[in-house]
Amino acid sequence: MAQLENFRLKVFRTVAEHLNFRKAAEHLFLTQPAITLQIQALEDDLGIRLFDRAGNRVSLTPQGTLLLVYATKIATLVSQAEQELGAENGKVSGELALGVSTTIAQYVLPRLLGAFLAEHPRVQFSLHSGNTGEIVQLLLDNKLSIGLIEGPARDRGIRTEPFMQDELVLIMPPAFEAGHMSRAQLLASNLLMREQGSGSRRVVEIALENVGLRIKAFKNVMYLDSTEAIKSAVEVGLGIGFVSRWAISKELELGALKVADVAGLKVERHFSLISRTGPESQGPPGAFRTFALERARLLANTARKPSRSAKSSR
Repeated sequence: MAQLENFRLKVFRTVAEHLNFRKAAEHLFLTQPAITLQIQALEDDLGIRLFDRAGNRVSLTPQGTLLLVYATKIATLVSQAEQELGAENGKVSGELALGVSTTIAQYVLPRLLGAFLAEHPRVQFSLHSGNTGEIVQLLLDNKLSIGLIEGPARDRGIRTEPFMQDELVLIMPPAFEAGHMSRAQLLASNLLMREQGSGSRRVVEIALENVGLRIKAFKNVMYLDSTEAIKSAVEVGLGIGFVSRWAISKELELGALKVADVAGLKVERHFSLISRTGPESQGPPGAFRTFALERARLLANTARKPSRSAKSSR
């Protein structure tokens, strides 16, 4: 089904929601110059200025603010029309605003979306990525229909449903000899952690506290803003860190990283699907929720994940 929403209005709405041309371009999988051309063409068609640009800051003009109200209403009506038209022929169609926290976006989502779109090819996704805190806030602000997050979400108005299990493992440089580490060695190490708001960070903190290890007791702690940053820092010997087992399959195969056990310490979590409380969603959000809850575990079981034996063979 062709998209019913006017493309220039969709570009305008995306820029207006982000107030950032670069982020809008990433969101729509377009180049920044293409976004600029679409906005200029819309402004020329309407004969009004929609955005004020001052240096790196972008803001809506009064006319732009008014247009955003109507563009949002139009997008809602279009989504409803697409869902009802799809329902008439028994197929799910329409747009789904999906928010995904960083680890899931990089290492799990491609497999999940590929399987979902094979069954529901008429669904169009708009994707937002960020840490767990950011995804929860976007959902609370009604900018998302569904979120996939790594950490706990206990916010009012949010329904949390586990859909896939994950393990966070301790990684270290390949020069490290042993496949295990004592608590004393762990505390004497430089610990690399994710930033505030990261679901991974909170899970690690809780697991350490459960075995009597507090972050303040470590020799040194460095905070980094992504799993990839932690992996790169570990590879060059800046410290050790906990990352999702999903994130290190290639590195283990190539011998670029090793995994170590700490006696009594196991860091496990569930990836969770979050939605706003209330009636269960219909259309694309409902179809994706059902798919994730019923099928994601099967995908996880059939995925080629690194085994613990990988570390011992290096």
